[in-house]
Amino acid sequence: MDDLQHDIARNLKKIRLQKGLSLDQAATRTGVSKSMLAQIEREKSNPSISTLWKIATGLQISFSSFMEKEDTAIEKVVFKKLTPAIDDQEMYRVYSLFSFHPEKKFEIYSAHLAAGSFHHAEAHSGEEYLLVAAGAISLTVHGKTQVLETGDALHFVPNDVHDYTNNGAEEAVFFDLIYYPR
Repeated sequence: MDDLQHDIARNLKKIRLQKGLSLDQAATRTGVSKSMLAQIEREKSNPSISTLWKIATGLQISFSSFMEKEDTAIEKVVFKKLTPAIDDQEMYRVYSLFSFHPEKKFEIYSAHLAAGSFHHAEAHSGEEYLLVAAGAISLTVHGKTQVLETGDALHFVPNDVHDYTNNGAEEAVFFDLIYYPR
């Protein structure tokens, strides 16, 4: 059994029950079918990034809430042991480095976008802070396109759809800190 799939299943069920929602009510709020939610909770389905974002937005939780682990005083993240969330085309991978914690109000990801590929992200809450670690990406948000190269950083409010594009010949890697002010 995949550790990430197990964490997603456990956390989704815990969050849904904490909110006092039936599967039907959760399906209505998220736009994800009751059967898909049940399959995710039973570890019978490995949801895409888009599906997880729909659920997170509908339940008004952070994306990384699905990947939460136990709190520790020191947390070392060994990248090669992480399991990414992958988009439907397998061109975009997101690794949760530090999951959301209500007292800290942020989460940090390492995102990897294949050469010559594109990722469409739905609007969501919070503020994003991007730092390009390798390659280059174009980010289109609020009708404006920003080109970011290695070492460049950008802050934006993701309350509108936004698109990440890698027009380069190599994979682009960027860190994404999402801050939730409320």
